[in-house]
Amino acid sequence: MSSFLDTMLARAKADKQTIVLPEGDDPRTLEAAESILAQDVANLIILGNVEAIKESGRKLDGATLIDPQDSDLHDEFANTLYELRKHKGMTLEKAAEQVRDELFFGVLMVKTGRADGMVSGACHSTGDVLRPSLQILKTAPGVKLVSSFFIMVVPNCEYGQNGTFLFSDCGLEIQPDAEKLAHIAVNSAQSWKTLIGTEPVVAMLSHSTYGSAKNDDANKVVEAAAIAHELAPELALEGEMQADAAMVPSVGASKAPDSKVAGKANCLIFPDLDAGNIGYKLVQRLAHAEAFGPVTQGIAAPVNDLSRGCTAHDIEGVIAITCVQAQAKKAAEAQ
Repeated sequence: MSSFLDTMLARAKADKQTIVLPEGDDPRTLEAAESILAQDVANLIILGNVEAIKESGRKLDGATLIDPQDSDLHDEFANTLYELRKHKGMTLEKAAEQVRDELFFGVLMVKTGRADGMVSGACHSTGDVLRPSLQILKTAPGVKLVSSFFIMVVPNCEYGQNGTFLFSDCGLEIQPDAEKLAHIAVNSAQSWKTLIGTEPVVAMLSHSTYGSAKNDDANKVVEAAAIAHELAPELALEGEMQADAAMVPSVGASKAPDSKVAGKANCLIFPDLDAGNIGYKLVQRLAHAEAFGPVTQGIAAPVNDLSRGCTAHDIEGVIAITCVQAQAKKAAEAQ
C-alpha cells in the first residue's frame, strides 16, 4: 500500500464522513466496503437489493443498507427532485420514477445532507454518474466547469513529490479551450493542496517548450497559462512546457533555465483528453504506478467516478479521497 493511500485512510479515519455507494450489486464495491468498515475509515450507505447484499458473504456490520426501489425516503426525494428540476420540465410523476434509480437516489442522499459524498462508476459510465450530480448538486460556487484528475504514485521515482503527481484532465474535458484549460489548472492546484498538503508546482504541458514550436495547439497552452496567472497569480504555474522539461531538473535547466517550475512540477496539466488519458495509462502500466481516480473537482459536493476496470483496492482509495474532500468542504464552509 502506498504512503499516499495510507495518508488518505488515516485522514479519513480521523474525522469520519458518510459516503454513499450506489453500486451495492457490484462485488468489488462490497469488497471495498468491507475493508473500509473493518478499518473504521468511513460511515457507509450502500444502495441495492438489501437481501442480496446481506447474502454476499461480506462483513458489512455498521453499514446502512437501502433499496431505492422501496425506500421510505422515496416521496421526500421525489418532491426534492421535482422542486429542483421543475423549471426544466420535470414532473412529479417523472421525479417519482427517477429517484428509484440508484445514482439519482445516491446524489439526493448527498443533497439532503444524509451523506457527505458519493463514489460510483464501477458499473456505470461517467455520463451516468455525473448527470444527476450536475442536475442536482451543480457546480461549486465560483467554479466554471467540472474536471477530473488522477493522483499518480510512481514507485522508485525521484521526480514530482517523491514520485507523486497530479495528472489532469484525464477523464472529462475532451478538447478544452484556453479558458477551460486555465480553470482546470487552477482547480487542480487547489486539489493538490487539499489532498497532498504541500504547495502545487503546475506545468501546462505541450509538445513545445517556450516557443520551440509555433502552432495553434502550442499557442492554446500559452494562452491558458496567461489566463491561469490572472485567475491565481500566486501559483507557481508555467507553460507551455514539454513533459521532460517539467519533471526532470537537468532537462528543465537546459530548456527553461529561468523557470521556477521546470524540473520541479508535481501537477501536470495535459492539453486535451487524448493526451491526459493516454499519459496516465502509460505511466500506470509501464511504470507500475498506482493511479487513484478519476477524482472529480468542481462539483458542489464530493462525487467521484470510478473506472469500470477498477479493483476493490481502487475503490477503497477513492472512498478515502472522497472523505478528505468532504472534510475540506466542511472546513471551507466553516470559515
